[in-house]
Amino acid sequence: MGPWRCLLLLPLLATALRAQQQQFMEYVERRLTLLEERISQWHDQSSRYSTELRDFKNQVLGMLETAEKEREAMRLEAESAAVRVDRLEREVDYLETQNPAPPCVEVDEMLMEKQVATAKQRKNEKYTKLTDCSDTIASIRAMKILKRFGSTSGLWTKDAAGNSEKIYVFDGTANDTVYVFPRMREFTLFSATRKAARIKLPYPWVGTGHLVYDGHLYYIRQQGPFQVIKFNLANKTVVDSSVFPAEEQIPVFGLSPFTYIELAADEEGLWAIYATKEDEKNICLAKLDPTSLDIEQMWDTPCPRENAEGAFVVCGALHVVYNTRLPSRSRVQCVFDVSGTLSPEDASLVYFPKRYGSHSSMKYSPRERQIYAWDDGYQIIYRMEMKKKLEV
Repeated sequence: MGPWRCLLLLPLLATALRAQQQQFMEYVERRLTLLEERISQWHDQSSRYSTELRDFKNQVLGMLETAEKEREAMRLEAESAAVRVDRLEREVDYLETQNPAPPCVEVDEMLMEKQVATAKQRKNEKYTKLTDCSDTIASIRAMKILKRFGSTSGLWTKDAAGNSEKIYVFDGTANDTVYVFPRMREFTLFSATRKAARIKLPYPWVGTGHLVYDGHLYYIRQQGPFQVIKFNLANKTVVDSSVFPAEEQIPVFGLSPFTYIELAADEEGLWAIYATKEDEKNICLAKLDPTSLDIEQMWDTPCPRENAEGAFVVCGALHVVYNTRLPSRSRVQCVFDVSGTLSPEDASLVYFPKRYGSHSSMKYSPRERQIYAWDDGYQIIYRMEMKKKLEV
């Protein structure tokens, strides 16, 4: 091809290149425009989603705030309802205490006089022991404070003769309700009586001298003369009742004026600790038949009532605990052994650890060899070191 032909083709090639360049630029512009449209669309959608998410978040926060307010309102209503229920229970208990149920057994005056005469005939006779138990308290080995529960005065105990692990609680000094916890663990952990089973007794009890013994509750009722009520814990019925054959009774402990009869259990069986105006300075002791509630024997003890705060029986020996009007260290300062094996002069002077106030009840467990005590609202266990009476 000659040179002149190449010169002729150059303008054509230049025109073709400009056309292709123009098409390419238009293509790039179209693609950029489409990309910008998509970016703008994504931005709009992102803004809309962000707005919707923010609105949803605010809606959820509002719902959570409303739910929290409703939950708090329900909690306050529940607390208010619990307070009202407790107040209603107290009012019902008070009304029933003020209007007790009529007695199921009328007091036979002639029978009562006969029981008093029989008991006086057997007063201070020599006692024949039923077991070979010859132990006495050497010292308090340990003290365990479980918790603070209920009123300043009360009683807590286990079954002194059975194998049950249930804890029975008498809160206060006059009521008709007994709280029952299934085990020691539940009693220690639970802080409210709503967690406990309740036994509503047919007659109100007075004082803190009651006892759980061999599946039965023995408690003191005052309806004119004092009565011992035997209540079956299994079928919730009164098995028997008996007028206590002592005339003109007075509080048995000088520092516990609410207790007139203190029921106690030991290795020998069931006992009643009491006091009368006939010998108002000293404490009296009686052996009870747990089946019939008859008085088997009675004793006048040399243990004074003054400054006494509680008592219990161990192996047929009455141990009286003393304190002062301004509470200090409690101590076993008088021991009366019905078998005559241990004289009061030979008994050890046993001191209890210093605590909060004075005992309103002290229940000895012959099965566990420890004392369940109620001290100014605190529930305490005293574990004892024992030794033979002949070693004293």
